Amino acid sequence: MTIRVLLADDQALLRSAFRVLVDSEPGMSVVGEASDGAEAVRLAKECAADVVLMDIRMPGTDGLAATRMIGADPELAHVRVVILTTFEVDDYVVRALRAGAAGFLGKGSEPEELLTAIRLAASGEALLSPAATKGLIGRFLAQADAPVPDPARLARLDALTGREREVLVLVAGGHSNDEIAERLEVSPLTVKTHVNRAMAKLGARDRAQLVVIAYESGLVRPRSD
Repeated sequence: MTIRVLLADDQALLRSAFRVLVDSEPGMSVVGEASDGAEAVRLAKECAADVVLMDIRMPGTDGLAATRMIGADPELAHVRVVILTTFEVDDYVVRALRAGAAGFLGKGSEPEELLTAIRLAASGEALLSPAATKGLIGRFLAQADAPVPDPARLARLDALTGREREVLVLVAGGHSNDEIAERLEVSPLTVKTHVNRAMAKLGARDRAQLVVIAYESGLVRPRSD
């Protein structure tokens, strides 16, 4: 199945470069280009996009607002947003994760990293494995001005089994299904089942939101390093 990609960036040159890269990859196709967030939300519907590569800083409706709009629209529940950033606006990135983004990637990433990010997002995985990313999420979710978590969602933690809670902690630590399976001495398929059940019980769209819930609920404590 071809992954349908929407490019949202106010710089036409960057969009052109991303289009060449994505269209040259088997199993991927660029289905639209947007120069601002409002256009990205509209095209996500019109073009039936699977993944949106979203610049966070755009005129008018920025990437953060657009991500929030996509995450709140039931018709776009299948759409995964990957935030593109220079890593100079980390606080915006974490707010985007709260809004429903699947993860984020630096604009200076290697081509294969970008293609891998698209595949991961389309498959429901989160781009949260690098240690730097885990630390970033922990630091900003621990800020004093972090929004108050939804009590109803946090109460659902009680519905998790002991093993599901254990898996959630490891997911929040940035570990892949294979790594979790090795630690717990179970199969990756079993881990995937636990992850899917945790997402269903917590009302999370994907693994990225599981990580946010784990930090906001206090189940996982941010590291200081």
